[in-house]
Amino acid sequence: MTVVDSHHHFWDLDLRPYDWMPEGSPLRVNYGPHELRPLLAEAGVDKTVIVQAHASVEETKWCLEIAENNDFVAGVVGWVDLSEPNVGEILDDLQQSTNFKGVRHLWEMDEDHGWLAGDAPIQGLKEVERRGLCYDFLVRPWNLPFVPRIMEHVPDLRAVIDHIAKPNIKEGEVEPWLTRLRDVASINGMRCKISGMTTEADMENWTNDDLLPYVHHVIGMFGVDRLMFGSDWPVSTQGTTYPNWANSVREMLKNLPQEQSDYVFGETAIDFYRLDV
Repeated sequence: MTVVDSHHHFWDLDLRPYDWMPEGSPLRVNYGPHELRPLLAEAGVDKTVIVQAHASVEETKWCLEIAENNDFVAGVVGWVDLSEPNVGEILDDLQQSTNFKGVRHLWEMDEDHGWLAGDAPIQGLKEVERRGLCYDFLVRPWNLPFVPRIMEHVPDLRAVIDHIAKPNIKEGEVEPWLTRLRDVASINGMRCKISGMTTEADMENWTNDDLLPYVHHVIGMFGVDRLMFGSDWPVSTQGTTYPNWANSVREMLKNLPQEQSDYVFGETAIDFYRLDV
């Protein structure tokens, strides 16, 4: 089976600012394919999907160039301004690369928690839907009530929830995350990434026992065939190493039959992003 990391990033601070990184953050160094490649081998990961970390088409094209030059990259989820009237033309241009698989916006950071449900972004999502591209919902629990409203307008949009919607694992909070995500999970075809969890936990002292209740919840809500493994590297380096996270997810899923864990570790991502592996 091809093991796929459905969610990681690259960035070059000499090319563009990443304002969401706090001053003095250990993340404020460059991360590229040369840093990731040996970690993939150590973790037993074969292919990856790069996900945008900067709100610019320029970064998206930079990621697409990396994909062209690194055989382990199977796809790119980029950024476009969904509210722009000419978003369709921009998507057409990006789709000249077969590695361009979908779109994401840093929605969790918007002061307007319902921004993506506005008229203009909805028109942009319709363009994403029409082209058969995917959409990654980067959300926190406060964004979740807007997702079903959005999907009513784009019912055929192939969509995934990043980082299990970032519950407050550090404080052991379950509600309102659970109720809101259950509503989203009821949407036909909606997927979810088991990723980005250690940075929502106590980054210095988390254990699998802290994460397991949330993993069990998403398995119950989505079923294994709609879940996919993601590293969220290098953001995840704040709380764990790349191989340790991969091994932690394997450990948390060890009681699943092999064919079910295969969905999480590759098959769901390959099908969802239409990866050529």
